[in-house]
Amino acid sequence: MVKSIKNFLEKGVSEIVDIYKEDISWSSVPLSEVLERDNRIEASTFNLDRAHSIQLLKNSKYDLVLLGSKEIGFKDCFYGPRAKRNYLTNIDNTSIGFLGSSEMLDIYPNPVKFVSHDNSMVDSLSLAEGTILISRSGTIGNVTFVSHTLSKFLVSEHAIRLIVNEFPGFVYTYLKTDVAQNLLHSEKFGSVILEIEPDALKNMLIPNAPVLIKKKINDLIIDSYANRDESNRLIDEATQIMIDQLELPPIDDLKKETFSYSKEVNSFSIKLSDLEGRLEGSYHTPLIKVIEKYINKKAIVKKLNSEDITEKIILPGRFKRIYVEKGNGKVFLGGKEINQLDPSGKKFLSIKHYSDKLIRDIAIEKNDVLVTRSGTVGRVMIAPEHWQNWISSDHVIRISSKESYHGLIFTWLASEYGKELMKRQIYGSVVDEITDKQLGDVVVPIFKEDIINNSILNLINKANELRYQAYKQEQKAVEIMNREVLCL
Repeated sequence: MVKSIKNFLEKGVSEIVDIYKEDISWSSVPLSEVLERDNRIEASTFNLDRAHSIQLLKNSKYDLVLLGSKEIGFKDCFYGPRAKRNYLTNIDNTSIGFLGSSEMLDIYPNPVKFVSHDNSMVDSLSLAEGTILISRSGTIGNVTFVSHTLSKFLVSEHAIRLIVNEFPGFVYTYLKTDVAQNLLHSEKFGSVILEIEPDALKNMLIPNAPVLIKKKINDLIIDSYANRDESNRLIDEATQIMIDQLELPPIDDLKKETFSYSKEVNSFSIKLSDLEGRLEGSYHTPLIKVIEKYINKKAIVKKLNSEDITEKIILPGRFKRIYVEKGNGKVFLGGKEINQLDPSGKKFLSIKHYSDKLIRDIAIEKNDVLVTRSGTVGRVMIAPEHWQNWISSDHVIRISSKESYHGLIFTWLASEYGKELMKRQIYGSVVDEITDKQLGDVVVPIFKEDIINNSILNLINKANELRYQAYKQEQKAVEIMNREVLCL
């Protein structure tokens, strides 16, 4: 082996070599440490990553304190009670969106479950701005920050609420680091579904940095989430301009126009010539014709696959995923992650084994509109700048628009009207699916007046730029934490 490496060096040949690594990591643990850890004997409690993180913390130039202490400004740490969830079937202006611990990570959560404002769970599961949320079961340790956007919703009891009175952005950033994540994961328990308790956070060590450093990191996080809120507001404004210009009534009113709710079972007829090879009732719902009737009055209607507005619609072929360690390969986004600004559970894909064509198909470019095509069909996201050359999975359809139509395409597909048009195309008996061809058949309204198209485009471009700025601010906060606080 040594001789082989020497020959390579002498010849000046470089090659990527896979270094053998033992499948089993092991270490010895003194009995005294087991006793200190409440007699826990799970291997994860004493894993090497935890020991390494403890050593890194000891190397910090600042004193270590417990997260649940007055030095950090700790106020409370808890999760909401379990309660019967009486979800609403009819949504109105007083309904409150209900999010799970996965949905709370989305940059602009789009709840599918709602409860009444007078539901008993509202008080216990509501959120105050400045609260830090940590997923406590299933996927443990995902962290988000409650700003204006998230404060409008309820979040399930599967998220721990951490409230600190001073510099919550500093604590949030620390919890995002690998050091804190290793400590958190060493506290998990359970045989089937892994969990952590609030005490795991209260008893976590954290460097007590000077106020100036805490404030610098805190301000970056506060500004980052303010930019996310503003980007969401701009997207709402663009959507409202589109709806107003199309003179579209609320979607519930369109449904009433479509169906007679006086009948016990609603039905409709369809001509044989209009079947288009599809026999599902959902494909032929009259709601689609009603939406198309309205948008035809005020705009030029084009199919998404029209060469006038779209460069290409790409559904990558299925491929074997070869993951590598953090810092190698390309960031890999699955369908669930495309709604997150910076995916919490990042995976990295090795691309050296794939063809050039496949790389072109799965490499994301700025302003691409991404649509999930299986499972939960119809999640829509526009790619910010920092996603450039990240990789999307074969469960994501990538739309590359022509010229400056990405603003219109994204705004329409992300609206409740566009989602209805996409939902029409869904097929599958167990797992819902949609193809690139079917997505291409979805119609998009293009306004005759350029001033309307451009106003929507400018709002979406500004929103996307704010998201990029928000990402950079959070990355800078983590960098300061690692360099100046943890001394990594």
